[in-house]
Amino acid sequence: MHLDLRDLHVFLTVTAERSFSRAAERLLRTQPAVSLALQRLEAEVGDKLIDRSARTLVLTDTGHTVLDYARRFQSLRSDLENALTELRDLSAGRLIVGANESSTLYLLGHVERFRRSYPKVKVEIRRSLSSKIPTELLEGRLELGVVSYEPASEGLASSVLYTDSLAFVVAREHRFARRRVVSIEELGLETFIAHNVTSPYRALVLAEFQRHKVPLNIDVEMPTIESIRRCVQANQGVAFLPRMCVERELEQKLLCEVRVKELRVERKIRLVYPAARTLSHAARAFLSVVKA
Repeated sequence: MHLDLRDLHVFLTVTAERSFSRAAERLLRTQPAVSLALQRLEAEVGDKLIDRSARTLVLTDTGHTVLDYARRFQSLRSDLENALTELRDLSAGRLIVGANESSTLYLLGHVERFRRSYPKVKVEIRRSLSSKIPTELLEGRLELGVVSYEPASEGLASSVLYTDSLAFVVAREHRFARRRVVSIEELGLETFIAHNVTSPYRALVLAEFQRHKVPLNIDVEMPTIESIRRCVQANQGVAFLPRMCVERELEQKLLCEVRVKELRVERKIRLVYPAARTLSHAARAFLSVVKA
């Protein structure tokens, strides 16, 4: 059965007006056109909807059933139109952004500004592995994602959210705490605490130590930035961490940052999205907030 919603609308109008002629006037159609629409609907249903022998408009049992569902269809159509209007006006909807633990920090200010402008849009920051975000975007599981590298896929576009750097941090009690600068050679005896997630920045630091023929002693690996931060603060080792992730601890002097003379690593945090696919109204609005 393939019911035409336009024919259902004609049927609803006929029953509301209780007259073919008045329904035709209301629909701005001819009476034969209204009769033809009703005949098509009856043919599709396989039964008469109106008792033509009665002097007034009388519905058959099938007609009453179809009328009930036609009203539901009309209500659903109205709900759909209202929902679409709300999405266009950004008075409803959901925004899903993929980010890993540290990248989420770079989103906070943008989310705050977005929520001030569009308080009724629900925002979900979904925890994702940075390396998996491009694939999730291309497969449609995410609309937006945050990564600290430029994706290789031509199907993705990006906008820079924030420019950060890797900070070499030590505890207040550490022997380097009062130093402003150290050389990479001096780090050969240090115990490093590292994030056990592969990233281009980890590879870059490893390559730089190898280039200077200095051992990088990664004796402890942790799953989160928070756990690394606490280990360093307890003077169990030293670490390279995104500066934004330790700004509060540096301000409160819970950690100390020391510049490594031969190592300056800049991190561009990017908001990534599909280049060809049409984004939702909420995602387009969020991009506008970021670019502003």
